[in-house]
Amino acid sequence: MHEKGILRKHNVKVLGTPIKAIQETEDRELFVKKLNEINVMTPKSKAVYSTEQALKEAKKIGFPLMIRVGFALGGKGSGKVSDEIQLKKMCSEIFSHSKQALIEEYLGGWKEIEYEVVRDAFDNCITVCNMENFDPLGIHTGESIVVAPSQTLNNYEYHLLRELSIKVIRHLGIIGECNIQFAFNPLKSDYRVIEVNARLSRSSALASKATGYPLAFIAAKLALGFPLTEIPNPITKTTNAFFEPALDYCVVKIPRWDLNKFKNVSKKIGSGMKSVGEVMAIGRKFEEALQKALRMLGIGVKGLVCNEISLHELSKELTEPTDMRIFAIAKALQKNYSIEEIYEKTKIDKWFLFKLKNIIELEKELKKFNLNSISREMFLHAKQNGFSDKQLAKIFNSNELKVRKKRKSMKIVPAINQIDTYAAEFPAQTNYLYLTYNGTENDVKPFKNSVIVLGSGAYRIGSSVEFDWCCVKTVHYLKKLGYKTIMINFNPETVSTDYDECDKLFFDELGFETVMDIYEMEKPLGVVVSMGGQIPNNLALKLAKNNVKILGTSAKNIDWAEDRHKFSKLLDSIKVDQPEWREIKNLKDAENFAEKAGYPVLIRPSYVLSGSAMKVAFSKQSLKKYLKKATEISKKYPVVISKFYLNAKEIEVDGVARNGELLIYAISEHIENAGVHSGDATMVFPAQRIYSETNARIKSVARKIAKKLKITGPFNIQFLAKDNQIKVIECNVRASRSFPFVSKVIGKNFIEFAVKAMTGKKVSKSGFKGKLDYLGVKSPMFSFNRLPGADPVTGVEMASTGEAACLGKDIGEAFLKSVISANLQLPEKNVLLSIGGEENKYKLLNSVRRLKQMGFNLFATQNTHLFLKNNGIESIMLFKIKDKKEPNILTYLENRKVDFAINVSTQYKEDNLKDAYIIRRKTIDFNIPLITNTQLAQVFTKAIYEKKLNDLEIKSWNEYIKN
Repeated sequence: MHEKGILRKHNVKVLGTPIKAIQETEDRELFVKKLNEINVMTPKSKAVYSTEQALKEAKKIGFPLMIRVGFALGGKGSGKVSDEIQLKKMCSEIFSHSKQALIEEYLGGWKEIEYEVVRDAFDNCITVCNMENFDPLGIHTGESIVVAPSQTLNNYEYHLLRELSIKVIRHLGIIGECNIQFAFNPLKSDYRVIEVNARLSRSSALASKATGYPLAFIAAKLALGFPLTEIPNPITKTTNAFFEPALDYCVVKIPRWDLNKFKNVSKKIGSGMKSVGEVMAIGRKFEEALQKALRMLGIGVKGLVCNEISLHELSKELTEPTDMRIFAIAKALQKNYSIEEIYEKTKIDKWFLFKLKNIIELEKELKKFNLNSISREMFLHAKQNGFSDKQLAKIFNSNELKVRKKRKSMKIVPAINQIDTYAAEFPAQTNYLYLTYNGTENDVKPFKNSVIVLGSGAYRIGSSVEFDWCCVKTVHYLKKLGYKTIMINFNPETVSTDYDECDKLFFDELGFETVMDIYEMEKPLGVVVSMGGQIPNNLALKLAKNNVKILGTSAKNIDWAEDRHKFSKLLDSIKVDQPEWREIKNLKDAENFAEKAGYPVLIRPSYVLSGSAMKVAFSKQSLKKYLKKATEISKKYPVVISKFYLNAKEIEVDGVARNGELLIYAISEHIENAGVHSGDATMVFPAQRIYSETNARIKSVARKIAKKLKITGPFNIQFLAKDNQIKVIECNVRASRSFPFVSKVIGKNFIEFAVKAMTGKKVSKSGFKGKLDYLGVKSPMFSFNRLPGADPVTGVEMASTGEAACLGKDIGEAFLKSVISANLQLPEKNVLLSIGGEENKYKLLNSVRRLKQMGFNLFATQNTHLFLKNNGIESIMLFKIKDKKEPNILTYLENRKVDFAINVSTQYKEDNLKDAYIIRRKTIDFNIPLITNTQLAQVFTKAIYEKKLNDLEIKSWNEYIKN
């Protein structure tokens, strides 16, 4: 906006860091020049603007080298380059995203250290938090385990980098908050400044939660012109913000990946981010914090040890980092690899490796005992090193409840510690807490009249900010009703872990052990499990069996909804139609059902979020493969197989009930047909394309289910609709991802209704009748461009990592706003069409005609071209990739001769799709907008066609999109 003169035109004043400083940190060439002025070392580098220039500079610097993308976030497109062939390939992709790249010397194996720095307009400048990457340079800080404060720097090294940080930030003239990253070689005390982010970043969020110093709040004050010396310290409330926090604890952050959800994706991690979220654990020892953090990931591990993880090619796992490398190191230590061997393969500091070895050695020692013979001293030692009750149960061949009982009989319980930022040198009034076994006394006393809200954990596919919104709103409404609120969560990126949102924040695990410990110490009125997605919901039954008061729907009835077998039986008992189903005990059962009901069939595990391991099988072969994965995901609970219906619409009801009586509801519809997970589907609310009779049936069924399950609080029901018949797919007795969306479209907060219902307060039924003079459309956002190799198609297992929602006076307006907000760029001139299957071709015939009428140049694959030609639509045929003839699809994609692609494959069939996969993947790699769904393509083309018709003064499409 600054470069286009928009800010100047409208006389907009930029507060905080000047635009010049932002340009000098974002533009790699300017950044290096600026730091050279004060003799601060940066990696040998050169900014380039073409592939030819990159090749020329690479010869000067030498291979291997790093290539970074200018003006990019999360290391997008960056990586290590070993030769000219690899450099050419990366440049062709980079310059489709950005005008600038940086060719840089490779500093593999150096440490990566970060400092968070704040500076005011009066040149007061401090470092708030220093952090150290567990992994060496070459792995993006968002992909690395990060430890705060740094553990392996000596006093000289720490202060050297601290003084450099302040020197650089002062020279750049940053006002507010920023992050500086160093490469550091401890063998020579040598350093390089990698980059400065003149804004708040992921690291800023981590640093705020790690120290309790509210960086965003302070930065806002500094941007308004306040000096650091006049801003009160919100933790101590007696000192000011012009101080550097001192920590008497250790913080460990670990990224959360979801790479298993994607077909063909590379599992390797490096300089570009692939992680979806992160967890943060607090402990008085590194070992304690690390094992906590590993459990927080929610990937089924009990800590560093006591896991059932199979790793192939252990040596390769160590030298070529993947999302499982921490467990590969543990396995190597168990197999007696030396610290020196592991260091040579990983370049991870030996201090960290020795700490991991401590845990491995302690596990060996613990195996000498059983639950009856272990001493109190050894039991406490295990707890102080982060061993959970569940881990100890595995070691002692016992169960978690017996270990808990033994621990409590020995009077081994965690202490509640405060985050106070002054290492207890000054009195603190903070409510920011964690549990530790390396403490003896509680820093705070329990409340009266309190309620615990269980958070949603790490952001991951299927659980993101929407569940956190539900948790935060729950806290707000509980406070309004006069309750003291206690939040338990461990996500450093999110609002629920802001310590000023609730009366007490326990930044700790969301497992049975920790929740029970906090419950027994705090003695609340009850626990809310229905707002944080699947993690709290999965705890409901176990907590209830141990005398925890669950607020809202009973744990027994939550189980009736979550257990696929029980829920299907429940629907049969109230005569509610559902797809034909059967609980599967073995492969033979599944094959018999599929033969009887007819393929395709849907495999559905219980107690899962985002459709984990849910698959559609079209044959015996795929049935066998998918069933194996489903039973691995849901070992304790039944897997159900049901008939899958093609060409059916999917409809959802979000609602709140009290004692089984419906209080408020919202009926939404998906644009895509059933078969696309609800989290990946484009959602329209209120529903526009369902019959009034269907609408009435849906509401009637929702009432029946709410009554049978005696729901009190939030719920979501998903339906199939075909030929004016509806069938129930599933019911989640908790808030759904779409709760924030429908609440914001209606203007009535569903969480308020739910909180009042769960606490027994008076609440009237909503006056909403499903009629508005506008509507909302919610579109998914995907991260395929950060996942090399992943096939960018949607299916029954969720793949999206975010969403965007917009309002409009009609579906076309709201739809276009939302897809553009979700980063789908409109076509400009040349559109590629590759449509599989005769049915899809006929369905999209009118859509293609509209594109032609708008003046687009159409390029098509062979069969699509012939179909269009037979139907009077002109297109240019491109040969298949494997034909190696010109004009070839691959050439057109790699040279970006097309600027939009519609690629619809014959749904679910996996043979003969290699070309289709390459087309889809190349569109992502070369930043070409892509649609892969028939219904989505229909709505999209209709929307842009009608939009142009409504703006009659615009002569051409190119002129239209520029306006």
